[in-house]
Amino acid sequence: MLGVDPAAAGATGYGVIESDGRRCRMLRFGALRATRKGPEYFPERLRDIHAMLAELIEEFQPHGVAVESVFTALNMKTALRLAEVRGVVLLAAAQRGIPVCSYSPREIKSSVAGYGNADKQQMQLMVRALLGMSETPEPADAADALAVALCHVQAEQFRARLDAGAANPVPDPGYAKSMRGPRSRGAASRIS
Repeated sequence: MLGVDPAAAGATGYGVIESDGRRCRMLRFGALRATRKGPEYFPERLRDIHAMLAELIEEFQPHGVAVESVFTALNMKTALRLAEVRGVVLLAAAQRGIPVCSYSPREIKSSVAGYGNADKQQMQLMVRALLGMSETPEPADAADALAVALCHVQAEQFRARLDAGAANPVPDPGYAKSMRGPRSRGAASRIS
């Protein structure tokens, strides 16, 4: 699983993890910082992000890409730039036929830290604990990307459990008995 924390101005974080269904393990993480600042260099930044993601996808062959969604409280200019970065992420995945899922910052924090308003340091510590890392992942953008990937793995596991439960419902013997008991027959005879 490849997790991406897109950034319009700062570093775009990435994190690659694998899961055996019980445990997750970090394979690689990092962040791509802008080498040159300024709006005239933004297209170059998009190209660099795309190249980085294409290389990661080629090397690790993830079965999915998880990306943080655009935070709606941003100013319009920043939101548009962030949407352009997300577009590059979607393009890199689509070029390889890899499905993409988006998660809001609150969903990611709730899933990983158990609290939708967790701060950066709490997220870094939880990512470290969940992935069994010996050191706290730095920079925070990379830790956020690992958190996005963890959120997706947990969401997939939850969906799989729901699907398995829907396919094999376990009847409650007590419920079936109460439906056939003398009370239900008496109630039915009074209604007639």
